Amino acid sequence: MKVLIINAGSSSIKFQLFEMDDESIIAKGNCQKIGLSDPFIEYKAKGKELVEKANMPNHTEALKVILEKLTKGDLAVIKSFDEISAVGHRCVHGGWMYFESEPLTKQLIQNLEEMKEVSPLHASANIAGMVGCLNVMPNTPQVVVFDTAFHSTMPPQAYMYGIKYEDYKKYHVRKYGFHGTSHRFISQEVAKVMGKKPEELKIISCHIGNGSSITAIKNGKCVDTTMGFTPLEGVMMGTRSGDIDPTVVSFLGKKKGLNAEQMVDYLNKECGVLGISGKSSDMRDINKLVEEKDERAILARDMLFYRIAKHVGAMLTVLNGADAIVFTAGLGENQEDLREYVMDKLAYVGVKFDRKKNLTLPRGTIEELSTSDSAIRVFRIPTNEELLIARDTLKVSGLKK
Repeated sequence: MKVLIINAGSSSIKFQLFEMDDESIIAKGNCQKIGLSDPFIEYKAKGKELVEKANMPNHTEALKVILEKLTKGDLAVIKSFDEISAVGHRCVHGGWMYFESEPLTKQLIQNLEEMKEVSPLHASANIAGMVGCLNVMPNTPQVVVFDTAFHSTMPPQAYMYGIKYEDYKKYHVRKYGFHGTSHRFISQEVAKVMGKKPEELKIISCHIGNGSSITAIKNGKCVDTTMGFTPLEGVMMGTRSGDIDPTVVSFLGKKKGLNAEQMVDYLNKECGVLGISGKSSDMRDINKLVEEKDERAILARDMLFYRIAKHVGAMLTVLNGADAIVFTAGLGENQEDLREYVMDKLAYVGVKFDRKKNLTLPRGTIEELSTSDSAIRVFRIPTNEELLIARDTLKVSGLKK
């Protein structure tokens, strides 16, 4: 049984085709520069890969290109798209209407249009991908999986802001949280490794990449997370400032001659590791600069590590202790000194880990870093949001109980 996963951006569509009998990836790729000059597709299948220019003036045409690659040529993996049992769509924001994965309908798209102001860039892209798929594959079951859904179980004291209650009710201003598919996948995977059910555990999931969030999970449900009304809140990130005094926005805006929207753009795209280092948002670049004793790069690294450790400590308080702490995503999986810094800061609660093993982990494997006498077990687990979306798609579409 084959499931196609679609992750639509404003000018791109990432896709993966899964064989769900063994949960393997048959093919994957990325359509880039949709609606722009010189659009192209990257495509991998049968152990080979190609990059080709393609006519993609919109998302519908891009999806036609994807289906053509899957069904025609030397790297075709299916005879026709009738072999695709279902399509799963990643949707960044479910707003105040959607708290679990849902079948894709025209009404759902209309509802997303009405909520678009809480996430205008992501919502427009996600909707374009959904509309394109409905145009190209109208008879194939399709499911929408929301990043925010996993966080909908937070209690009011966690998701409310200290604003007037009437404004919360009228404008739906609250913490929504993001990376929910990753955090949910990780909570399920670490439970398997520990030989327990997610409902039996207290887990701190650290999704650390260019965008980062840390989530407290109790009994299989999110009880708090660091990202908020938008993905700007929380720890400092590649280009995002993370937590900041709101007064800074008006103060800097006046000094720089920027309005509120321009300041939000500034905090999202020009700050964080990039803003502090002045050179890059990519930690691979920062690591090289640190080796060269670049002072601003060292400061950017130190700020990033410090804030991650601080938020992990906060989640320990939220959970009143934890059974497991998991590092995942690009930096969580591959930045050895980040993990070491955080684990060292947790020595006071009895975290003990194998320093040598932490420095020599092979890529892409599930590994336990803690020692047998550690009070909290610590893991590095690669995330797989697409696989979770595929699993949800089968379940919600009724193809698998």
